[in-house]
Amino acid sequence: MNDAKGPLSEMDAIRADIYQLLASLIRQPPDAEQLEWLTTLESDADGSQLAECWSALIQAARTSTPEALSRAHFNHLVGVIQGDIVPYASFYLNGELMDSALVALRRDLRLLGFERRDAVHEPEDHLAAVCEVMAMLITAQRDEQIDFFRQHIAPWAGRCFADMGKLESAFYAAIGQLGSAFIDSERASVEAQAAYRPVRIMAP
Repeated sequence: MNDAKGPLSEMDAIRADIYQLLASLIRQPPDAEQLEWLTTLESDADGSQLAECWSALIQAARTSTPEALSRAHFNHLVGVIQGDIVPYASFYLNGELMDSALVALRRDLRLLGFERRDAVHEPEDHLAAVCEVMAMLITAQRDEQIDFFRQHIAPWAGRCFADMGKLESAFYAAIGQLGSAFIDSERASVEAQAAYRPVRIMAP
């Protein structure tokens, strides 16, 4: 961990905010206030894939209602048994829920000092949960963020977001496309950083 931390850079603050936003929108449907906030955002017209994805999300928010998104969220991400998307690392990496990917994540979360909140019922390998952890690691300027991304996000989150990007709901498809593009940019950045530092193994 960094011993002497300066102010969080603007880029890292933006990264943390995006992880937190994705986590929020995946965990639960937006309420009227959050949906209205999304409509006020402006994307950079720089021609990048990320900018196009932001524009699509903003436009989808402007044509959505909280009621419609509540139904869509249930159908796509929750369901009576499971939704169209099963946003868990174990499902994508092991083909089963509550499998070895969850065991490995729980081990590393303990080593990082994270504890599961009693109010949270889903397993820790939910996509929203790992995005929240990544946001906290970035905000705290923890060196472990690189290894956490490589071990618990990069192997599967991009595929999950890409699957979301194919959903019929314009709003949730936009979230998936944004998440997929963001994970791609994060992978490129993390790999560039990792090239200049030795790999750290999370160990007791």
